[in-house]
Amino acid sequence: MIPVRGYDGHKVAVLGLGRSGLSAALALRAGGATPVCWDDNQAARDQAEAEGLLVTDLNKDKPWEDVVSLIVSPGIPHLYPQAHAIVQKAWGMGVVVDNDIGLFFRSYATPDWDKFDVMPKVICITGSNGKSTTTALIAHILQEADKPAQMGGNIGRGVLDLDPASDGEILVLELSSYQIELARALAPDMAVFMNLTPDHLDRHGGIGGYFAAKRRLFSEGGPDKAIIGVDEPEGRYLANQVRQDSKTGDPVIAISSGRKLQGRGWSVFARKGFLAEWRKGRQVASIDLRNIQGLPGAHNHQNACAAYAVCRALAMAPKVVEAGLRSYGGLAHRCQIIATHAGVTYVNDSKATNADAAQKALLAFKNIHWIVGGQAKAGGIAALAPQFDRVAKAYLVGEAANAFADQLSDVPHEKSGSVEAAVKAAAQNAKSGDVVLLAPACASFDQFDSFEARGDAFVAAVRAVING
Repeated sequence: MIPVRGYDGHKVAVLGLGRSGLSAALALRAGGATPVCWDDNQAARDQAEAEGLLVTDLNKDKPWEDVVSLIVSPGIPHLYPQAHAIVQKAWGMGVVVDNDIGLFFRSYATPDWDKFDVMPKVICITGSNGKSTTTALIAHILQEADKPAQMGGNIGRGVLDLDPASDGEILVLELSSYQIELARALAPDMAVFMNLTPDHLDRHGGIGGYFAAKRRLFSEGGPDKAIIGVDEPEGRYLANQVRQDSKTGDPVIAISSGRKLQGRGWSVFARKGFLAEWRKGRQVASIDLRNIQGLPGAHNHQNACAAYAVCRALAMAPKVVEAGLRSYGGLAHRCQIIATHAGVTYVNDSKATNADAAQKALLAFKNIHWIVGGQAKAGGIAALAPQFDRVAKAYLVGEAANAFADQLSDVPHEKSGSVEAAVKAAAQNAKSGDVVLLAPACASFDQFDSFEARGDAFVAAVRAVING
C-alpha cells in the first residue's frame, strides 16, 4: 500500500467503496488522515466497516464538518450526465474533489527516493481500445527482462494498493478517461495514447469532452516522453500539440498500425504484419509479428508498437523487446486463444463489448464461427457488414439475437440463446482451419455480471467440448 501524503490529521470524505475507493480509504488512513466513507450499496458499506473504516451517510450535512477533500471513485458521475448529489454537495461546500489517481501522484515519490541509485518511473497508458493489453504487455516485457515492475490502475490492483517504489522500479498504469479527467495531480514520466473511438460519451458530454479528458494526461501531465497513436485525427492533433522539436519530433514517438510513418522524428509502425522502428529518417529495427500467437490481428500489432516504443524509450535493446513480445501469452478475454482442437482455434474476445472492438477481432481471423450478442449498443452490428464475408456462420445469444438476425441478412446464422449452446453448435460445424470466436459486440449484463464472467463461461464451454 502507498500511504497518502498531505492529509495527516485531516478529515477526508470517500465516495464509492469498490476496488479503488476502498484502497483509497485505507491508504488515506495509513497516511494519517481520517477517512469518512459512503457507498450507495450496502454490501460495499459492510466491507468498509469490516476494515474498521468509518461509514456515514454523506448525503447529510453533519459528516462534512472539517472535511477538506472528497475522493470520488471512477464509476461515479462527477459532471455528466449529471454529477452525483454528494459531488454537488462538495461543490456547494467548497470542498476539493479528487480521486485516487490524484492522491497517488502526490504520494508516490517520498524522501526515501534520495537513497535510490535509479529513480523509479511511472508509465501511463490510455486510449479507447487496447490499453489493457498494452499495459499488460509492457509489464510482461519488463519482467521478462528482469526489470523491477508493477502493474495496476484500471487493470489489476488499484494504484494506492500497489507497493511503495523500489530502486529503479517501473510502474505501468492503465488509466481510463474517468480517472484522468478528475485527477488533480498528473505527473507520468511517460504517457501513451493508443487511439480514440466513440465511447462513454454520456459521461463526457460528447466526443470532444472524451478526448479532452484523455488529453489531460499529456497537457497537464507533462510527460518526458509521449507515445501517441496517430491513426485518428485526434492522435495527430495531440502529437502536434505535444511536439516541441520540429526536427527530432521530441518528446513524441508516433505509432501506427497500417500506415508507414515518414518524417525525421521517432516512429514505430506495423504494416502487413511487420513492426518497423524509424529514427532520423532511417529504419533501425524490424520484427515479424505474424507468428506471435499472443498478439493476433492489426489491433494487437498497434499494441505491440506502443509497448515496443515504451521499452525502446527505456533504452531496452530491440532483441530484448522482441523476446518479450514473443513470450507474451495474451490477456484474458481480449483475443485470447484458448485452445486449438481438431484443427479448430477457439478465441475468447469477451471484452469486445462494442462493434468497433468486435471489428478488430473479425479482421484478425478468417473462416469465423462467430458467437455474437448480449445487451446491444446503439447501431448493433450494422457497421460490421464489410466484415461479414469473414464469417462462416454466426451464433446469436442474449437479448440482441432477434435484432442481430435481421442485421446479418444473408449471413448463415442460428439463434443459440446461450454461450454454452453456441459453443457446442460452432464446434460441431467448424472444420479444421476454422476459428470459433466469441466477440459479442454487446454488453454482458443481460446474462452475466461482467464481460469476464461471460468469457469464463465461454472458456468452460470450450473445455467441455474438448474433453468430451
